[in-house]
Amino acid sequence: MSDRSLRTLLARELAQTDTEDTRRLVAELRAVRRRGYMTKRELLEVCAWKSPRARRFCQKNSPEEVRRLSRRAFGTVDERERFHALTSLHGVGAPMASAILTLTDPWRYGVIDIRVWRALYKLGSVRTKPSGVGFTFEDWHRYLLKLREHAKELRVSVRRVEYSLFLYHKRTETGRLYRR
Repeated sequence: MSDRSLRTLLARELAQTDTEDTRRLVAELRAVRRRGYMTKRELLEVCAWKSPRARRFCQKNSPEEVRRLSRRAFGTVDERERFHALTSLHGVGAPMASAILTLTDPWRYGVIDIRVWRALYKLGSVRTKPSGVGFTFEDWHRYLLKLREHAKELRVSVRRVEYSLFLYHKRTETGRLYRR
């Protein structure tokens, strides 16, 4: 399978809308981009949305640390610096950093997620990390460019492409996501 298979799947499976909770959170987090930084409360809301079990780790960040590192992330156009600033926060790895960026700018970002990565792997669109875990900046950036390419072709948000793949994997795959 290839990117052609991915195009076919997206044409058939493109999600029409996001969940109400996600739409509410996106609307609430519009202020982050205008302001240029996140508050600790906003970070904890993103944590609760993406991975409630990570909340206890995100809780360890001071409000000043969240403001400083998120200001650095939102104040640059360099994706590597943005990624590294966010992943410098306690409890924030590639999936959480991508969730922060997605919820504050869904047109340009999608969440890097075990389900979406595995769907892309199954379709032959990515060729590394079949388990869908342990992402580096390079993995995330390659993933992001791929999602952006398809979003541009379809004239939709990157989040919509990512969410469509998430739903597809959730519907078609069975068994455990994580292995012990």
